[in-house]
Amino acid sequence: MSIAPNNRRANTVTAVKPNKWSSAVKIFHWGSVLLLIVVWGMITLHEGSSAGETYLDLHRAFGVSLLFWMIARVISRVISPTPADLPVAKWQRMVSHLTHLLLYVLLFAMPLSGILMTWYGGRSIDMFGLFNLPSILATDRGQARFFNNLHTDVIWPAILVFTAIHILGALQHQFIKKDNIMSRIK
Repeated sequence: MSIAPNNRRANTVTAVKPNKWSSAVKIFHWGSVLLLIVVWGMITLHEGSSAGETYLDLHRAFGVSLLFWMIARVISRVISPTPADLPVAKWQRMVSHLTHLLLYVLLFAMPLSGILMTWYGGRSIDMFGLFNLPSILATDRGQARFFNNLHTDVIWPAILVFTAIHILGALQHQFIKKDNIMSRIK
């Protein structure tokens, strides 16, 4: 007679999920925040400056850097263990996952639309004076305008909205629910 429970689950080992994100995921998260602030800062300085194309060139170079950073971020996110979900209502979990997904999509769409706007405008992208990414597209002012409008009038406001939702959600968890969610990403 066996003393083990007659239960298939008794013989399985369940993986314990970590209670916070890996160091790599944290670095990519906060690095994305920093890059986005730098990209925004460069275009803001360009708009109010007589420094010519310097800030715009830096805006483009940091934007391309953000694209490659996001590629590495997705790879890191896929291979890193995921912390257990917090005990929240199903609709809140869905909103959280959708917000994160849309932020990822937007953080890819923003630099891609900027690259396409630049290339359709017939310009190369100066990468910090180290090398140029030459345009691989035929100049098309209509397409350049389309991607400019997409970049500035659609994607950027959407990034602001979903970033605000993300931050407000984190603050609500941290200070109202007091579930210490910030410890998972800091």
